[in-house]
Amino acid sequence: MSDQFKLLDVVALTTDLPDRGLCCGQVGTVVELLAPGVFEVEFSDDDGRTYALVSLAAEHLIVLHYQPIRAAS
Repeated sequence: MSDQFKLLDVVALTTDLPDRGLCCGQVGTVVELLAPGVFEVEFSDDDGRTYALVSLAAEHLIVLHYQPIRAAS
């Protein structure tokens, strides 16, 4: 699963992180690949100001797709 994440992918949280002030569904960008299955994700507001920079495991993220992708056969 972690192989699907790449630098600059747009991702969303799949769980709440109340200690970081983040909730399920918040959207961020992968800005660093830290280790296998661990990513630095930047969360920014509509003006581009970063409000959180968090290291997250792949199981807490889902890649968002803005174009159709070919379905797996």
